[in-house]
Amino acid sequence: MKTALTIAGSDSSGGAGIQADIKTMTANGVFALSAITALTAQNTTGVTGIFETTPEFLAQQLDAVFTDIYPDAIKIGMVSSSALIETIAKRLRQYDAKHIVVDPVMVATSGSKLLQDSAIQILTGQLLPMAEVVTPNIPEAEILSGMTITDAAGMEAAAKCISEKYGCAVLCKGGHKVNDADDLLWRNGSGKWFHGERIANPNTHGTGCTLSSAIASNLAKGYPLDAAVERAKAYISGCLSAMLDLGKGSGPMDHMFALRGEFVEH
Repeated sequence: MKTALTIAGSDSSGGAGIQADIKTMTANGVFALSAITALTAQNTTGVTGIFETTPEFLAQQLDAVFTDIYPDAIKIGMVSSSALIETIAKRLRQYDAKHIVVDPVMVATSGSKLLQDSAIQILTGQLLPMAEVVTPNIPEAEILSGMTITDAAGMEAAAKCISEKYGCAVLCKGGHKVNDADDLLWRNGSGKWFHGERIANPNTHGTGCTLSSAIASNLAKGYPLDAAVERAKAYISGCLSAMLDLGKGSGPMDHMFALRGEFVEH
């Protein structure tokens, strides 16, 4: 069995972060490993508290994983401080990590800010150049590119800018009133559009975490990046189409919509 490591924050309501990543990796047929960057007090209506892991303890978690079960791919999610980002970058270089997917978590779906301003420079300077692909949403792509995005042409310009500046592939995710579910993969100087299914589901908590984890899972299994993105988008569509409805805000998706067997049957 292939393995994937998620380096991210914990979501106490289970729809995003480490919890979403582990569910996604499991549903996509890889063994999930984790290193937790922060505990959050959060639910479908927002984030009320963040308690960070120390850089020393994060390093211990990463050492424990890499020296025993070496991950075939890595997804990096919420890392809210410069010291933690530097710790991750140092360890990934030390262990020569492969297939790194960076979800530059800066703003939650609810609008809560999750990344300190001082950390953005470290993220872009140290982690993005190591990434096989980075997966910003529209607000994050605007921050990374310094551009305003209002249409598909804007997505292309921003993705091109980010890719050239940091030397990685960029999956610029649609939504946020630019388009419904069309994502743009930009790499090696050209772009490819992935057209998503329009699903009228207001419960989108954790979609970014889930997509990046699904991409990492498929890279771990040996799929090329284009196919990994395509499979990840199909998986997200299934999660949303299940129309799970939990919580009072933007609720979680059904990560296990395809799970069948005697232990899950009602």
